Amino acid sequence: MSNTLTHPELAALIQARAGVVIDPVDLERPGASFDEFGVDSLGLLGVVGELENRHGVKVTNGAESAKTPAEFLELVNSAFTAKAGA
Repeated sequence: MSNTLTHPELAALIQARAGVVIDPVDLERPGASFDEFGVDSLGLLGVVGELENRHGVKVTNGAESAKTPAEFLELVNSAFTAKAGA
């Protein structure tokens, strides 16, 4: 298992946890925001919980409030990187 969350993995998690289907390519678009996809903080909280359970890592507080996929991935992947270096 890789220590970085990718756009396709994020799209799959959002579909599983928030019930929203998003093309991973759309998540990569500069300026893309969760609002435009209909993903709210509650949906992201579900994604964060799944990631924490799956990876045994505490994801940075505030990840569920990320406004963009890029911001979310940066927060999550920095938590994974910190764990890997711990």
